[in-house]
Amino acid sequence: MLIPSIDLMEGKIVQLEQGEKKKLEFTNFDDWIAKFSSFPLVQLIDLDAAMGKSPNSDLIRFIAERLPCQVGGGIRSLDAARAALAHGAKRIIIGSSLVHNGTINAGFAQQLADEFHPEQLVFAIDAKGGKVAIRGWKEITNITPLEMVRALDPYCAAFLYTHIDTEGLMLGLPLDPVRELRNATSRPLIAAGGITSMHEVEQLHRIQVDAVVGMALYLGRLTLPDTIPLSK
Repeated sequence: MLIPSIDLMEGKIVQLEQGEKKKLEFTNFDDWIAKFSSFPLVQLIDLDAAMGKSPNSDLIRFIAERLPCQVGGGIRSLDAARAALAHGAKRIIIGSSLVHNGTINAGFAQQLADEFHPEQLVFAIDAKGGKVAIRGWKEITNITPLEMVRALDPYCAAFLYTHIDTEGLMLGLPLDPVRELRNATSRPLIAAGGITSMHEVEQLHRIQVDAVVGMALYLGRLTLPDTIPLSK
């Protein structure tokens, strides 16, 4: 499945390079909603909330009511998870709160699994230099993505892996770390971070990995031939 990404910052749709440098911004929300309306799932991330700033709650609600979204960014409590679902999210993406004091927070993962339907939970594993990054990618831990997957596998519906080293650079996504995680879990796996072409989407599809695409779609670098399924 190809999943378009909508990242929000300061009331706009944006695309960042390496999670820091703003490369693109848009305010024509209806246009992008229309363009993504045929997709079975869209990824909607509140970057401001992820970095501890004022969230884009109204805009999250506006988009999630119109598109089937998995929503993430700053969801670090049960209350925040409930709010995201109340705003229309089909699934919620949990990341930073799965790490506490430098260790994997399996206790919170268990709380989430007890509180919500398993199909509502996507656990995000964002990696830079082979280590998990949290708090809007500002804090690098000593935890590997493989350790996260192995510890948290019982508690979620799917994993979302973002390869920060190539994110936003339009250089492609390396497949080796994705394959390692694919082999470590039977859960659905979603990959992101620099995907630029349908060839890469096809490669991921062949190993049963879904692809999140942002920059390449907004720049028009990636087009969608009719022969490639949007979903499995």
